[in-house]
Amino acid sequence: MNPRRFRQGLLLTLLFTLVFGLGWTYQRQANKQHRTQESYVLPARYQQLKNGIMVFCYHRVLADTLPTRLAQGLSTNSQLHEFNVPASEFAAQMKFLHDHHVKVISSQQMTRLVRAHQPIRGKYAVLTFDDVDRSVSDNAIPIMQKYSFPFTAFVITGNTGEYREGSQMATWREIRRAKAAAGDRMTLGLHTHNLHHLTAKLQPIFTQPHYTGKFKRDFDCSRKTLQAHTGLAADSFAYPYGGGTPAISHFLAQQNLSWVATLNSGIVTADTDLNETPRLIVNQESWPSIRAWLT
Repeated sequence: MNPRRFRQGLLLTLLFTLVFGLGWTYQRQANKQHRTQESYVLPARYQQLKNGIMVFCYHRVLADTLPTRLAQGLSTNSQLHEFNVPASEFAAQMKFLHDHHVKVISSQQMTRLVRAHQPIRGKYAVLTFDDVDRSVSDNAIPIMQKYSFPFTAFVITGNTGEYREGSQMATWREIRRAKAAAGDRMTLGLHTHNLHHLTAKLQPIFTQPHYTGKFKRDFDCSRKTLQAHTGLAADSFAYPYGGGTPAISHFLAQQNLSWVATLNSGIVTADTDLNETPRLIVNQESWPSIRAWLT
């Protein structure tokens, strides 16, 4: 075979493979984005509600830097996509709440409204943060302080100061400093002690049938650890990955908690079971539906 023709054929083959691969990757990403958009928006049955409380769930509020943008473009890590809001967008969202006179209330005010057993009049927002990595203390809290917004932060008490899932968790010292600066506007809740991880089959480890006893011991450890490091008694809990088993739900209902946060999308009303409080993950897919409901 002519060496020149061989090289030309090889080049054409490589180009075809590259173009096909890029097209397939683009289509896969487009399909995934479409599914993501559908999974995070406020469900249609809640969009027409005129009254209620929307509980926001944030994870990462990353600074708008070139390394972050490059990492987002190259990585499929969900912490950089579904569970990240750029700091500039977070600032715009907080400004939107302020400028549109949205009533941002604390989780304690929310529980009082629900337990009053009276119809909730008007629309409210509650701000929550899961995991509490450095981006929350560095980027989110100063912005909320600007508007005096209350918020709840759910801490993985056994992972503070560690690097996990692409994020640097805040240390206890940083959490105490944030609490001292925010005062009563910052409420601390539990997010397990050391059970925030998945099995080999990508299932939350604590939802395995034989883990109920371990979950109970982990919960007790988490509560004691928060008390030891902050002097505060937690009255709320957020499920890692959004939910648990009936046995765990029953256990948590007996722990004198004011509320338990899930990732079931919805709006809190007077009929909401606070042991299964719905929240909406805030990202670029869900924000348009959030904004539309609030206005």
